[in-house]
Amino acid sequence: MERDELAAWLRLTLTPGVGNATVRKLLAAFGLPQAVFAQSEQTLRHLVSAQQATALLDVPAGLETLAGRTWHWLEETDGDVQRRVATLGDATYPVSLLHIEDPPLLLYLMGQLALPAPAPAAIAIVGSRNPTPQGESNARQFAHAFAQAGLTVISGLALGIDGAAHAGALQGAEASGHHDGHWATIAVVGTGLDRVYPGKHRDLAHRIARHGLLISEYPLGTPPLSANFPKRNRIISGLSLGTLVVEAALKSGSLITARLASEQGKDIFAIPGSIHAAQSRGCHALIKQGAKLVESPEDVLEELRPQTGGVEGTPLSIAENNHSMLGNGQIHHESALLEALGFDPVGLDALLARTGLDTARLQAALLELELDGAVARLPGGLFQRQGTA
Repeated sequence: MERDELAAWLRLTLTPGVGNATVRKLLAAFGLPQAVFAQSEQTLRHLVSAQQATALLDVPAGLETLAGRTWHWLEETDGDVQRRVATLGDATYPVSLLHIEDPPLLLYLMGQLALPAPAPAAIAIVGSRNPTPQGESNARQFAHAFAQAGLTVISGLALGIDGAAHAGALQGAEASGHHDGHWATIAVVGTGLDRVYPGKHRDLAHRIARHGLLISEYPLGTPPLSANFPKRNRIISGLSLGTLVVEAALKSGSLITARLASEQGKDIFAIPGSIHAAQSRGCHALIKQGAKLVESPEDVLEELRPQTGGVEGTPLSIAENNHSMLGNGQIHHESALLEALGFDPVGLDALLARTGLDTARLQAALLELELDGAVARLPGGLFQRQGTA
């Protein structure tokens, strides 16, 4: 893309009062953005309002600065990490996004662009920013298994389930040797690609750029505005064959993603959880509405297999593939203490009553299980069993 063409596309996105639907109408009528701006105000008024026509012919403030900043970003080099701006109709624009409501006009891409265009066999994994330890473990393990099976895992780089899904996918791709054949994971973010939000995921974002792809529809310099995150969810679902919700409250962005996926005709999967956990209620609501209840990655892979033509290295279940991830957890599987813990968060007093152990012995046993990764210590003096997904 030439610099003048890039500036014209950016001008379209910056024009006040002109949304994506209006821009698509103008492009259909006149072709490239330069041709839109070459029209007279009278001609434009045949397609848009008088206010919009006037705005289109007025160069937005800050256009020159943004165009220069974007061009410089495209020319920057960072090892094998590549950068691109894909426009609507560009050969590199994901075909699957052309079929969603309100496809982005521009996509900023950063990562392994030498791989095929962004149309992978992909599964979205979304969920709570404040998951239970079990939920975070489930996200990591499911993503690990999907990556081993050759699927690309798509999420939003947020704290909690998103971050666990990206990390699990990177680990799974590395373990299976799929790093060189496809994207391990794709992060669709709600800021400009010159920023990482949350800052805690800076290292994770760099890993994704080297083994996957970062995508944003927002111009460089865009800060983390709350309205942008629900909007980007249509891209997460649009790029995926299906969406897996690991944990979600009844009112959450994850359920927005699931709704968008359903409207796009995609499969919805949900992992059930404790009836006492607020993070499980969104998943239970989805299951009541027809989402497929899943207990293992194979449940998802089996459903997606007809759409992918089969994926290589499909694991039978997480339980058969997670020994290296769970350490010695299997050793304690049949222990009386784990049985007493159950799968819901439980306090020390309740465990004392269930086990009959004295306080010192119980605390010592809990510490051992915690160090082995079989038990997690929660706020409020609670403990929760870390079972396999």
